[in-house]
Amino acid sequence: MRVAIPTRDGRIETVFSRAEEFTIYDVEIELVKSKVTAPLGGRELGGFLMEEAINVVICGKIRSGTRNIMRVKRVELLYGVTGDADDIMIRYLSGERLGNVDENAFWSNDGEGLE
Repeated sequence: MRVAIPTRDGRIETVFSRAEEFTIYDVEIELVKSKVTAPLGGRELGGFLMEEAINVVICGKIRSGTRNIMRVKRVELLYGVTGDADDIMIRYLSGERLGNVDENAFWSNDGEGLE
């Protein structure tokens, strides 16, 4: 299984649309086997997910259109998550419930997170 987390300086990028790189974890039997940082590099999201064979994305704020891309690509999505990417992976692998799927929690009145 491959898990991608949009990151900046080792922490989850607050707004998914601002992500310039992803930390990708290769997981086998609930253990991280490898970790690499991959730049998005101008690739469109769907293509990136397919090229990198991503199964799960863990992120912060994300728009509904982007969530739909994940569904179409059959990528599991956990959103509303913040913190250090490595710590989040440990929590994910331990089975902890991550994120806040209450969509109203993600958008402030000033339009933060809008693409």
